[in-house]
Amino acid sequence: MRTTSVFSIVAAFDTAFVDFLVFWGHPVAVRLPVVHLSLILPLSIPESRFEIPECERSLPNGQRCGAVYLGRVTSDTSSTTSPTTTWQPDVLGDDYQQLTIPLGPDPDGEGDVVATLVRYAPSDAPVATRAVLYVHGFTDYFFQEHLAQHLAAQGYTFYALDLRKCGRSQRSGQTPHFVSDLEFYDVELNRSLRVIREETGLDVLVMAHSTGGLVTSLWIDRLHAAGGARAQGITGLVLNSPWFDLQGPGYYRSIGTPLLEGLGRLRAFAKIPLGVSTAYGDSLHKSVSGEWDYNLDWKPLSGFAVHAGWLRAIRRGQFRLHKGLDIGAPALILRSKLTKFMRKYGPAADLADLVLDVKQIQRWAGCLGDRTNIVPIEGARHDVFLSAETPRTQAFAELDSWLRWLAAAPESDA
Repeated sequence: MRTTSVFSIVAAFDTAFVDFLVFWGHPVAVRLPVVHLSLILPLSIPESRFEIPECERSLPNGQRCGAVYLGRVTSDTSSTTSPTTTWQPDVLGDDYQQLTIPLGPDPDGEGDVVATLVRYAPSDAPVATRAVLYVHGFTDYFFQEHLAQHLAAQGYTFYALDLRKCGRSQRSGQTPHFVSDLEFYDVELNRSLRVIREETGLDVLVMAHSTGGLVTSLWIDRLHAAGGARAQGITGLVLNSPWFDLQGPGYYRSIGTPLLEGLGRLRAFAKIPLGVSTAYGDSLHKSVSGEWDYNLDWKPLSGFAVHAGWLRAIRRGQFRLHKGLDIGAPALILRSKLTKFMRKYGPAADLADLVLDVKQIQRWAGCLGDRTNIVPIEGARHDVFLSAETPRTQAFAELDSWLRWLAAAPESDA
């Protein structure tokens, strides 16, 4: 009986792993008969505006999720990795400049790494009362000029950060977007925050998209645990479709993640075979079906390869978030109302999030802290600010409404 039990467990484990790869696009010919838990236990997600969901996991001593996470703060004391002192012209044109931030040797062994801070500084910019730091997602970099222009018109000095090995910060011989620990990003985030505060003397709103939403949430939580995000000048967080969990039924995560943990530790640069999908890229770029122009070397239509060590770091970051963070500042989350996974472009691709499961965004939103608003946008894409005109206009209207509330709120509330 013991042998039968072991083989049953192994068979179930192997079946789930193959199904995990099939979901992520592995080109296997085998299709095992698996009962999908998502069909048995559908998750009902209310669509009410400004809903503030609770994180589902309870914490010790009856604490609410979102109450506590104490993490170490990455050392940021090396005098050999200070930013260059001169802003240089940027690829976006005369109104933009970039600042290279040397970060020293890559902890993942790919030579010296840098980050790149970009600022929007038109000659006719209105007087700013606050600043914003924008952080991109995976297979992404900052190119959204309309976002910078909109926030400048609202009285914000706009900065954006291309993280190490991303966009402007890519260097020859380095694996695009690869890190084995999301906490490595704290170095360039801290440096960027310092530059902005020293240049402007203003409070800073952090904005982030997708993977950047996970990265910045964890970073601000660590800042707050180490002495207060507000003490660092951070007054709020706006997340655009943050990546809070791995897509697919629950057992993909519960069974697939331990496999990924071992693979990511032993073969960090092994590629996860996801197959090819250009639907999202085709919906965005003007060379295909979209309206946006950007560098396809920095943001390819089919996306960059996903590596085991990077995905392991993502899962570890998501686990930390699920235990509950306290970012010490109000947060706004914008997301699409609908998820639709597609590999080839069709008209429906313009009206949904093709990348993340929006139910998971809703499910974990309460784990940021005690003051989180979440707004679903009808017809929005994964990047809500790259949506078609009508949902994009709604997204900006929701953002502006929340920013007015943030500006008027007493410091004890904000």
